[in-house]
Amino acid sequence: MFLLTFNNLNAQILPADSVLDTGKLYTVSAIGGTFWIGSVIGLNSAWYSNYDQSSWHTFNDNAEWCQMDKLGHMGTSYYLGKVGYDLLRWSGVSHKKSTWYGGGFGFLYLSSIEMLDAYSTNWGFSWGDMTANAAGSILYIGQSLIWQEQRISMKYSFHTTSYADTRPDLLGNNYPEQMLKDYNGQSIWLSANIYSFLKEDTWFPKWLNIAAGYGAEGMLGGFSNADMNGNPINTPRYRQYYLSLDVDWTRIPTKSKFLKTVFNLISFIKFPAPAIEFSSQGTIFHPIYY
Repeated sequence: MFLLTFNNLNAQILPADSVLDTGKLYTVSAIGGTFWIGSVIGLNSAWYSNYDQSSWHTFNDNAEWCQMDKLGHMGTSYYLGKVGYDLLRWSGVSHKKSTWYGGGFGFLYLSSIEMLDAYSTNWGFSWGDMTANAAGSILYIGQSLIWQEQRISMKYSFHTTSYADTRPDLLGNNYPEQMLKDYNGQSIWLSANIYSFLKEDTWFPKWLNIAAGYGAEGMLGGFSNADMNGNPINTPRYRQYYLSLDVDWTRIPTKSKFLKTVFNLISFIKFPAPAIEFSSQGTIFHPIYY
């Protein structure tokens, strides 16, 4: 969140194609390096040090949480790539170098986190996580190289569920925790900007997107359902697919620097809108879904 805030405060003054500013580049490098090293050390101290350590090993968690965690990895890698790219461009680094070096930041950063898992007895190095990390970076880098912009963005939405009341230890005790832990209430979206695929003289609104989403419900554990005492719970786990409208916040026309900053800060959030849900439970129309 710190990097996103720093990035978006400067995003409105990104140069189109300027000369390298070494002072800005050193600043960006210092902030990025401090964030990277500090967060890994802090995470290891606050979390991993509380669990048994082992030799390097792998762990197959591909079936966990109906793959919602994998999409979380992909989205995190994508947006860290966006931050890396914009900060390097702000420093005057060329578009192509910013795309490769900045766009790959998410993959490199999350790979270092994965190494902490690799030496933890309770987890392990996950090739599924690494594939998701790579997919997020590829989505960002590929579009930047082909179109010089992001026409298809990853978005996030969340609503509270009753499942967290059953497993607060696993799904969160309060709203901020549930936003991160309760996969039942999360949806991950691919939001495509229609205007960017049309001719420049089109009447179509620049800010209107169409979004395809994925979610899952009925999950009271990673692989199977159980209560806090480990007793099995017969709750069906099922995947959900969504089709909805969305807003590309960054394409909303405004001359206000404040609004530009706000729109950039919330650019990863899916706009609440009507949606159609497809799942094993049937087809459901939501007048407003979030």
